Amino acid sequence: MTPPPDPAEPLAPTPSQTVGPFYGYALPFAKGGDLAPAGHPGTITVHGYVYDGAGQPVPDALIEIWQPAPDGSRHGAPGSLRRDPVNGAVLGRDGPAFTGFGRVPTDADGHYVFRTLPPGGVPYLSMIVFARGLLHHLHTRVYLEDAAGDALLGSLEPGRRATLVATPDGEGVHRFDVRLQYDGVHEETVFLAFD
Repeated sequence: MTPPPDPAEPLAPTPSQTVGPFYGYALPFAKGGDLAPAGHPGTITVHGYVYDGAGQPVPDALIEIWQPAPDGSRHGAPGSLRRDPVNGAVLGRDGPAFTGFGRVPTDADGHYVFRTLPPGGVPYLSMIVFARGLLHHLHTRVYLEDAAGDALLGSLEPGRRATLVATPDGEGVHRFDVRLQYDGVHEETVFLAFD
């Protein structure tokens, strides 16, 4: 039997107490940013950069989005993480299915891209950010337009509100940058707490 640790000796940090990232190896999957079925005429693109408190891009963040289908349904379709039955390798999505879930890593420039369908019933995509230095992931929303009457947007002063609204970046393209901290020029993105 192993004796209990000596209280005078410091314990080694556990993964949740270190800055990582530990998720980059197994969590991204093939076509993780392609939520819209291939060739769908209503496809939109949501892209942007993740910046740290010094205004530098974060090249090793992981971004997830969750959203309802265009008809407002929230059950999605199974199949985001289809696996090869022989070796268990992730094959990616079932091409024609809309799952409402996407996950992508940022590239070396801190950039991410999702191709999806407009959400039905709500004017936003739910986003989760995992990044180095974060002991817990961050929740936010990506509003595709400044939605009048939205309770969350209505509760924020204009500068903070703007951090949740994507900017048009071409036909069917929306840019949404995530700022993990105020960098002296740009406001920190509004993050949400869930109890």
